[in-house]
Amino acid sequence: MYGYHGRFLKVDLGTETIEDMQLSEDNLKKYIGGATLAAALIYEHIEKDMDPLDPESPLVFSTGPFTGSPIPMVSRYAVCGISPLTGFWGEATSGGTFPFRLKGAGYDGLFITGRAKKPVYLYLEGGSAQIRHAEHLWGKDIYETQRVIKTEIEADTCSTACIGQAGERQIRYASIMNDRGRAAGRCGLGALMGSKNLKAVVVSGRMRPAFADKEKVKALAKEAASTIRKNLISVALREYGTLFYMDMAMTLGDVPAKYFSRSVFPVEKISGQALRQAYAVENYACMGCPIGCGREVRNFRKHTDHVDGPEYETVGAFGPLCMNFDLDSIIEANHLCNAHGLDTISAGVSIGYAMYLHEKGILTKDKAGIKIQWGDGKTIVRLVKMIIKQEGIGELLSRGTLEMAKELGRDTDEAAQVKGMEMPMHEGRAFHGLAISYATGPRGACHLKGDYYNVDLGGAVPELKILPGERLTSKGKAEAAARYQSLKDLYDALTLCKFAPLSVTQICQILSAITGRQTTPADLLAAGDRSVNLKRAISNRLGLTRKEDRLPKVCLTALNEGSTAGKAPDMDLLLKEYYAFRGWDWETGRPSREKLIGLGLNHVADDFYP
Repeated sequence: MYGYHGRFLKVDLGTETIEDMQLSEDNLKKYIGGATLAAALIYEHIEKDMDPLDPESPLVFSTGPFTGSPIPMVSRYAVCGISPLTGFWGEATSGGTFPFRLKGAGYDGLFITGRAKKPVYLYLEGGSAQIRHAEHLWGKDIYETQRVIKTEIEADTCSTACIGQAGERQIRYASIMNDRGRAAGRCGLGALMGSKNLKAVVVSGRMRPAFADKEKVKALAKEAASTIRKNLISVALREYGTLFYMDMAMTLGDVPAKYFSRSVFPVEKISGQALRQAYAVENYACMGCPIGCGREVRNFRKHTDHVDGPEYETVGAFGPLCMNFDLDSIIEANHLCNAHGLDTISAGVSIGYAMYLHEKGILTKDKAGIKIQWGDGKTIVRLVKMIIKQEGIGELLSRGTLEMAKELGRDTDEAAQVKGMEMPMHEGRAFHGLAISYATGPRGACHLKGDYYNVDLGGAVPELKILPGERLTSKGKAEAAARYQSLKDLYDALTLCKFAPLSVTQICQILSAITGRQTTPADLLAAGDRSVNLKRAISNRLGLTRKEDRLPKVCLTALNEGSTAGKAPDMDLLLKEYYAFRGWDWETGRPSREKLIGLGLNHVADDFYP
């Protein structure tokens, strides 16, 4: 089991029992690690119609074989479970130092069930674990929680993942935060953590599993670092963070504005350059990363230290989506979300929907208790506070756009979401391969599980026959999009940052050197296919059908401005091509028996086709 410790920590918070969960070599070979291994473990513990917040609903933290190695850009972990936001498969990933420390504590991950009687936190160190009381931490924001825990643990290698008030209050899109403001942001897994009265997971240690070929791993790490440093996107990320893309994205029609009804706006006010010119901005990097794409704003307003971000997605959600071009309010809204553990994408899209409804005369000042106008940065900040505190209209906004539409009696085609998870700040109308990735993604609308804009902007994957094409064309896009979706899904099994510009050949060489199992590009693609189909099966088991594989009308209607004017993806064509390639049943939305068996998922096939 090179590259692994071969065990998870299994915790039942209800009975306060802790034990080792041994991992079989066969499972590690088949599911690799990270979110895919988590899916394999979770599949065995879920039942039809299971409430995501049921005490027995599992919460899994998982690393991969790359985690803890000298390969750059691998300090990532996945957190997985049934999404409180969607009711289907849920996962989120984050970087920082926490992933290395989790692996260093002597475990490949944690499998958590049960609900503690009172708030607790888990402490893992040196191959052992404790459940500690956390009543004194309940109610504290994530920054204060991390500071207090660090004084209690007194370990140089201590790192903490925790929830804030959003998770404690089980807000449906609550995040899990680690290493100050790093976020496992999507799917509301912070609410799942809060439902278990689990305030934090604290990890410490330097334990490392052996590699099959240590010298080869070192050589490949050096080669990977050189590849990363020479890459032009790496340079842009280092200079301006993820916000470097804002200018180009608007030119391409890839930034949704005015709640998905526009694509042209004064981008110069919210670009990466604008942030650098207006504020004292510094970089931060996850452990072992030569890029440092993270941003920290120094001495912002009343904050004497610094605040995290904002990143591209956050600026898009609180900025042009709400027609707000005041960076001060965007930074403040982002800081509030980070401090209290709230997904900035779902929060921004929900606020944008409220502004859209106000303009239509639905959410009037009398009904909302507050005037919600386009471009009002102060109101955006106020609404974020109301969401966190569950006050007034904030409680409705905290449920997400789909539930907002249902509560207000609106057509759900107005709700900018897929399977209940809000749309990210990239446009399916700008890249039709992205549109089908959104509609079919394992966790709902996700720009990272199939960021096809990277392909059509020149990011070919020749080993898997994924080549750039006409971005505004639907015909023939689905097969390549599915292949790319499988590849990117696998990054969260390895675990590897999505920004790592490594070739499939390099990834195969690294995995082979770490594990001792020779891996080819075809093997890698098969593993990605297995991952996507297993997660699909979990959602099918929880009630997902083909009818959820769609984009809402508000995100499909062709715009009359910008570079995508008059263009919209042909979802019927894309879906039919995608289903045919995947081997999914058109009536049920399930992977076929033959597909499951071909991927080695015989137990799933037997469950669905007894």
